[in-house]
Amino acid sequence: MESLLSRRDRLTLEDGTQLRLLSAQEVLEARREAEELTQGDGERALCANACLLARALEEEGEPVFASGREVLEHLSAREVARLARQWDGLDRAENPSPEDGEEEVQAIKKALSTRLMSAFAGVCSRRLGRSPRNSGRRT
Repeated sequence: MESLLSRRDRLTLEDGTQLRLLSAQEVLEARREAEELTQGDGERALCANACLLARALEEEGEPVFASGREVLEHLSAREVARLARQWDGLDRAENPSPEDGEEEVQAIKKALSTRLMSAFAGVCSRRLGRSPRNSGRRT
């Protein structure tokens, strides 16, 4: 349970800006914006990362950029890639998936379990009575 209590939702960068985790809705919105910006397959990753950063990069609690297009106008492709990798590291650390390794998944599952569940809890725990006798005939 300790890992859930110590959960980080922000990463402070060297310049004082912060990358924050995004909600599922914000990620979907970033993907949709990226689709509008993308004009070819070779641009897809750069546009997607720029739109993600427009939502995740903050300074003093306020977005640094208003849109993915603004990120593309002000940062180099290398800067976008570096910041996107840092955000991805934060996201993977705080939201592990089965693809990230069994150990991390098991640690989260253990932290989320708040009590032991008995196989005999609930309706299965009451006495059901005797089973009917088998007559030996099969139908």
